Amino acid sequence: MKKLMALLMASALLLAGCSSNTTTTEETEAPSSTEATVTVDEEKNADVIVVGAGAAGLSSAIAATDNGAESVIVIEKTDKTGGNLLLTSGSMSAAETSIQEEEGIEDSKELFVQDILKNGANLGNEDLIRAFVEEDTAAFEWLLDHGLDEMFAEGKAKAVFAPEHQLYSVQRTYKPKATEEGYSSAAHQVLDTYVKTLDQVTFDFNTEAVQLLPNEEGQVLSVLATTADGKTIKYTANKGIIMCTGGYSGNFNLLEKYAENGGDYLSSTTSMGEGLYLMQEVGAYIDEETMSYIPTFPMGVQTGERSGTIGSTYTWKAGGITVNQEGNRFVNEQEDKVDVREVALEEQPGAVQYDIFTDKIVEDLRAAGGSMMYDLYFAEGGRAENLVQSADTLEELAEKINVPAENLVATVEAYNAAVEEGGTDEFGRSYDPAEVGTSYNLAINKIEGDKYYAIPLKALCVMTLGGVTIDTTGHVLDEAGNQIPGLYAAGEVVGGIWGKFVSGGTGVMGPITFGRIAAKSVMSDELATGYTVAPASNIFDKALFENNTEAVERFDMSTALTDGTYTATVDGQDGPMEVEVEIAEGKIANVTIVSNNETESVAGNALTSLPETIVAQNSVNVDTVTGATLTSNRILDAVTDCLNQASK
Repeated sequence: MKKLMALLMASALLLAGCSSNTTTTEETEAPSSTEATVTVDEEKNADVIVVGAGAAGLSSAIAATDNGAESVIVIEKTDKTGGNLLLTSGSMSAAETSIQEEEGIEDSKELFVQDILKNGANLGNEDLIRAFVEEDTAAFEWLLDHGLDEMFAEGKAKAVFAPEHQLYSVQRTYKPKATEEGYSSAAHQVLDTYVKTLDQVTFDFNTEAVQLLPNEEGQVLSVLATTADGKTIKYTANKGIIMCTGGYSGNFNLLEKYAENGGDYLSSTTSMGEGLYLMQEVGAYIDEETMSYIPTFPMGVQTGERSGTIGSTYTWKAGGITVNQEGNRFVNEQEDKVDVREVALEEQPGAVQYDIFTDKIVEDLRAAGGSMMYDLYFAEGGRAENLVQSADTLEELAEKINVPAENLVATVEAYNAAVEEGGTDEFGRSYDPAEVGTSYNLAINKIEGDKYYAIPLKALCVMTLGGVTIDTTGHVLDEAGNQIPGLYAAGEVVGGIWGKFVSGGTGVMGPITFGRIAAKSVMSDELATGYTVAPASNIFDKALFENNTEAVERFDMSTALTDGTYTATVDGQDGPMEVEVEIAEGKIANVTIVSNNETESVAGNALTSLPETIVAQNSVNVDTVTGATLTSNRILDAVTDCLNQASK
């Protein structure tokens, strides 16, 4: 701790002697425990520095200019804006909106507050929730006025219930769709389109913040960052820094540390949470209890080594069951409280369940109109057809999915008996025919027939709810509750707002709204002086933020390879990906993506650069491309398949 203090003090002394608007090359003490130096290749200055170009970062930049900022620099470590908005269709929520008024829906901000508190197991910060709800309506109306209102399907209700989350008391979820290619969410399209019109806002892409630096007045107004081409830049703000660096749902070190089976979760993001550590270095307080607030979806379809996407068989709606690795049921599969099923899966060994069903169950699911997701992923030609296991007997099926056969057989027999009895079983699942037709009960079937099926699904982490502590105006606080001058935060990097579970639409509107709140504060605050900067007393081990999802050992490259051209096809984002690999003189001579169905705005860099990297290193054991992990893993899986063909 003393060593960190000394380094911060050294950095502060350095900054005190630097000019603010020049391009320089200057040797300084490195932000490390060594005596090495780091070269500052360039210095940049702006009224506001925003770190991260996701929903919170874009919103912060826009709101800063709306409140008088003449210059805003947004630092983004990838090559594009969007953050997690690139990975979601982006449901939104707000109360007392013009849409609700048009559709005759009675709602109130107070009811919204109470719903969020309830959905979060009453563990959320009520003051922050109230600050969100109050500003959220204005943020949503701003989005409507800037193009969002044109992105709803014609003839359909705009305010709806969202069954993927715990339901609100009234319809206050909105599901507009992006209208331009390259955008996954409507919110991203609106924000990105508008921010491009602002001459005051500059984006520095492929630039990663590595340290926050205080000045001699104790104000945190500078960021040290590195670029993809090896330069080091010092950014200094006149008014303040807004940290919008996202959560840690892609950091399996932290998931394993704070969730019982977190190391076994799948993730749909690559967010490592580095911003948490950077802010802790200058004193930001993190309540570690909030770090364990890691919501998951009980429907993770595995797409890579540790990556996944949301998908379910929903066969349990028509008579299927789910079992754990011990072959036992563990929850009422038709429980309408999503968080109950969520937690139940998180607690299972390996955070994995197997959906068990038969042909008759799938037929009834289709007949009832509930097979859309099953057909998309698991039917013949589906995106994850490779995950389906089938067998003529339960014993054979148990062997294929590596669960005890005697347990699986006994579980199915007990379930079938409960179906015959027609009452309610020990998990609370009802087999009353009068209840058929509800959203979670489309048919009642035994598990019996000529063919049995199993599909593994895992707990999928798409966001995290822990992080630094802020006040209702977006200031980052230290352990004593003091504001750290110049430092603000918004979005998923903030902890303790929502409680243990997330409410529908807050994953999008939360960052947007708190970005607006933080930017208003930056532009209206008078910076305090005389603050003593010190690292947080509970600062994380920096090793927790080392990427443990990259450079997977996929293939032994010492294996002899036969010259020739090999092809492999893997499941892609919206269809198959075909890859061709040429082996010459026993080495990888060329990798070609023959065809793909990836989202260009997300996958473009991986599709062009990763094949070149594989050839240059003559290895498939290379790092994934930041921001395109799913596509990277698909390419690497296909190339590995080709190498296996060449090694036979």
